[in-house]
Amino acid sequence: MAIILSDFERGADYPGDYDADLAALQDRLARIQVAHIVHKRRALIVFEGWDAAGKGGIIQRLTAKWDPRYFEVWPIAAPTAEEKDRHFLWRFWEKLPRSGNIAVFDRSWYGRVLVERVEGFATEAEWKRAYDEINEFEAQQRDIGTTIVKLFVHITQETQDKRLKKRFEDPWKRWKTGADDYRNRAKRPAYLWAMDEMFRTTDTRWAPWTVIDGNDKKAARIAALTAIADQLEAKVPMDPPPMDPALEALVKDALS
Repeated sequence: MAIILSDFERGADYPGDYDADLAALQDRLARIQVAHIVHKRRALIVFEGWDAAGKGGIIQRLTAKWDPRYFEVWPIAAPTAEEKDRHFLWRFWEKLPRSGNIAVFDRSWYGRVLVERVEGFATEAEWKRAYDEINEFEAQQRDIGTTIVKLFVHITQETQDKRLKKRFEDPWKRWKTGADDYRNRAKRPAYLWAMDEMFRTTDTRWAPWTVIDGNDKKAARIAALTAIADQLEAKVPMDPPPMDPALEALVKDALS
């Protein structure tokens, strides 16, 4: 089924008990992380979306109860000179998770077919070739047992403008915004065109996209965490591994 971003613009208030539901989701996600650790599974969680869509707030709440030794959040900025000198996927290979770990990407390799395409940082041949390269890259991760969760957080232009204005007016949040946010805003039609092609080309059976309506922050956080929990839980055993008999004997002897 085609992904149409305008289908995700209701921005309805969250109808439930936000604090209770968030706490329950975070407890569930904590158990899911432990399942990845003890069963030595790995996962990639990829966030894309508009500036000021709320990706950072979702990531904060996603990882709030996770053991920091077994996950990494990678905020992806413009490539360095060294990274530009290599294939665009090279810098992401270095950040892939080990067994038992989860990697969270705040923006990702999709920059090649979004910002690099729209802003002219990649040639037409480069960003067109990137669709197949990305699909193959993600298929390789799937083939070694990595779960891939891809979320796109969508907001309307009106919502984005309100949030950018609020950031700019708060001296303690102003650091989160810059000139690029406003230049990119003026190119929204071009970004929408690029996003549409990205969804059509990279919404694969092994790495499907989930779009989150980000126009209400609380509803977006619950929707995003639920989607992540559902997709991770479906790919990892949620039963603890059997007790090691030698360890059991040692514990009984030590604590008896």
